[in-house]
Amino acid sequence: MPKRTNFQLARVFGIRIGVSASWFVVLFLLIYYLSEYFHRLLGGSQSTAYAVAVAGALGYFASLILHELGHALMARRLGIPIAGIDLWFFGGLSHMRREPETAGEEFKVAAAGPLVTLVLFGLCLGVGTLLASSGSFTHVASLTNEAVIATPALALVGWLGFINAALFIFNIVPAFPLDGGRIARAAVWRFTGDRNRATLATGRSGQAFALALGALGLWTLTSSDSFLALMTLMLAFIIYQSAGAAVVQGALGRRIQHITVADIMDREPVTISADLTLLDAQEQFFLRYRWPWFAVVDPARHFLGVVRQQRVESEIAAGRPALPVTDVLEEDMPVRIGEQMPLESLLRAEGIARLGAMVAVDADGVLQGVVTLAQVRQALRPVGRAGMVG
Repeated sequence: MPKRTNFQLARVFGIRIGVSASWFVVLFLLIYYLSEYFHRLLGGSQSTAYAVAVAGALGYFASLILHELGHALMARRLGIPIAGIDLWFFGGLSHMRREPETAGEEFKVAAAGPLVTLVLFGLCLGVGTLLASSGSFTHVASLTNEAVIATPALALVGWLGFINAALFIFNIVPAFPLDGGRIARAAVWRFTGDRNRATLATGRSGQAFALALGALGLWTLTSSDSFLALMTLMLAFIIYQSAGAAVVQGALGRRIQHITVADIMDREPVTISADLTLLDAQEQFFLRYRWPWFAVVDPARHFLGVVRQQRVESEIAAGRPALPVTDVLEEDMPVRIGEQMPLESLLRAEGIARLGAMVAVDADGVLQGVVTLAQVRQALRPVGRAGMVG
């Protein structure tokens, strides 16, 4: 998914929760849509229906956050760093700093979200049953019997029960990029031992599902509920795009699966010695090469971290030009990768897109080379031509 400009809502368990601008549009539309529904269901004043609609819309997004927290906390438990969670037009997205490396990791992360949603549905079912008279909660939760007179609390719980049930059913469809598609990818990956084959298969199933969803949206467009039809068509378009990207990724991955980082890296990169001062680093490297960062190595060429031009300039401006570069190292930047890692892993790494290059090291942490985005593109170019012929 493309990176979006977003605003921070909160931090939960240290994980940043952000929203895109489209989230505010959907929040407004959902409140408007639910206000009419709850007014028909509850009767009485419009203000009561509006209050329940606001609570229902916020409850829906809270359900999405909990769903994504399921993914994020499971990933973090498996050692996968989490950059944050974004709520956007149709749902949420957990940003992992790396992809799962095994089929088992893929399955656990993918299944955690739907499991949380299923638990939320169970809670709504239990609370709704306590609030409702015999049998009436099922009618309220189904959103099909507007003749049922419900209390505001029962209507709200019914809506949340329905939406979590719908989210669970929708998400377990075995079509990428849905959670069910990722679970299916884990299963195919485990059975075949080929991640790219699994990605290709579930990407194609995602495209087929998106086409079916689009057909449903067109059919719904002939009815009176044009809002739901338009939302369905937009969702189908987004799913088709993501599934198409997975198909391309799977096909490309199968073509480059035998290429490693060592095959394309620059084996004689420019690095900064650990005993250099900031002033020397600026004059000899940053002003000369005009690069935003350099790798720092010790005398044995062990990779120590990255020093950035912005940090060097700020320290010099503050009157500390004699500081050694080791005092301003940034050791947590996602810039390190093993030299024997496949090129596919490099393409999925956060650092190559964010920083434009990555540092290749051996098993002992000794810097062996640097691989840049330009080198990656050069390596992929012959693959593209072969694909055109084949």
